[in-house]
Amino acid sequence: MSKARAGGSSAGRSRRTDDGSVATRARELRTRTGLSLRALAGRSGLSINTLSLIETGKTSPSVATLQQLARGLGVTITAFFEATPSRQHTVLTRASVRPEVTIEGARLANLAKDLADENVNCFVVRLMPGTNSGKGMIVHTGHEFVYTLRGQILYTIDEKEYLLDPGDSLVFEAHLPHRWRNGKEGESEMLLFLCSRDAHEEPGKRHFPIQ
Repeated sequence: MSKARAGGSSAGRSRRTDDGSVATRARELRTRTGLSLRALAGRSGLSINTLSLIETGKTSPSVATLQQLARGLGVTITAFFEATPSRQHTVLTRASVRPEVTIEGARLANLAKDLADENVNCFVVRLMPGTNSGKGMIVHTGHEFVYTLRGQILYTIDEKEYLLDPGDSLVFEAHLPHRWRNGKEGESEMLLFLCSRDAHEEPGKRHFPIQ
């Protein structure tokens, strides 16, 4: 039996990156929903100035800030990867063509681009020295699963710390306040899975920082 050679990702030999697309997609998504900067600020809890800096590419949002922005827009974080997704029930992602974005020192490679079920989000996250998920604690529905590939990842969940070495994994009920950071002076890398509990919940409310 021959191996499948195609899937939800486009074929290619060079890894595709989407640097700069966060600003473009943030502006496109806000325009599509008909929200002004002021209205989006009210829905997301982010300041108008912060939103303006993100949309003009003058600042790179943290993962927590991006999740907060997604909440305000009523979308999942994967909406910032691709302008015109094509929903698939089976997605094959070749290592050479992972859609990637860089967010304040964290490089996220989307492993489930175009997956029809938006309740499952899968990423490879590469963390530069000093990178963290943001200042605030994060909560969302369902479960979060992390598997350390290299380096160290320090998770804080409900005020308890968990230091993960390569090969260590962690799964938890994601309504518990949590955050993470690179626990090494060098780069660290992890697999991150976000799984919503209820398919009928609004996508933007699945993962957001505590105000």
